[in-house]
Amino acid sequence: MKPLSFKRHRFPAEVIRHAVWLYFRFSLSFRDVEELLAARGIDVSYETIRCWTIKFGPQIARRLKRLRPSPSPRWHLDEVVCSIGGKRMFLWRAVDDEGEVLELVVQRRRDTEAALVLLKRLLRNQPVEPERIVTDGLRSYPAALEALGLRHLHSTGRLWENNRAENSHLPIRRRERQQQLFKSQASAQRFLTTHAAIYNTFYTQRHLVSRPTLRRFRAGADQAWMAATA
Repeated sequence: MKPLSFKRHRFPAEVIRHAVWLYFRFSLSFRDVEELLAARGIDVSYETIRCWTIKFGPQIARRLKRLRPSPSPRWHLDEVVCSIGGKRMFLWRAVDDEGEVLELVVQRRRDTEAALVLLKRLLRNQPVEPERIVTDGLRSYPAALEALGLRHLHSTGRLWENNRAENSHLPIRRRERQQQLFKSQASAQRFLTTHAAIYNTFYTQRHLVSRPTLRRFRAGADQAWMAATA
């Protein structure tokens, strides 16, 4: 993997990597990250941090995605309404049955065409073929799956069966409140795509694992981060 280039930046690469990590890893604003760095004697403006996240965030996200193991073939799809730039839009997301974010796309509509956009991107970008696709009762999903010849994999089942996708919206809602809503469709798509890759890398269900296992997971996540940002 070709190393990231931090040339022509006044601050060391370690500072830039740490600022980007703080912003996407935790529910922090640019000013929060500025204050945390200032407490460590690093004087950098929040606007500079914003530029770092725009430039390096998507690059790091693509590298982290390549380092991830293959996801589960059991997928959960859901959509949620968002206010972006004062307009009502929809965030379409797909996760596997372990909570890993597989794909997301911000769209203006909530119809079969929008569902097709999500499914086509999902099928194109995943290294595994789906075994089961769980959705809510929105009729756009079966219509889109029928068009792709995947209707036999579709399941709506009981309401609780899609809780995996419903619960995966919670981190996005927290960031949405922290940022006082997203300002544009493009910026929302860019941020959420980067956030998903970093969330997948560091997400652990800590209540389900022992303390030694949690330490091992954290060490693996740190190694993946270093490999992606070296």
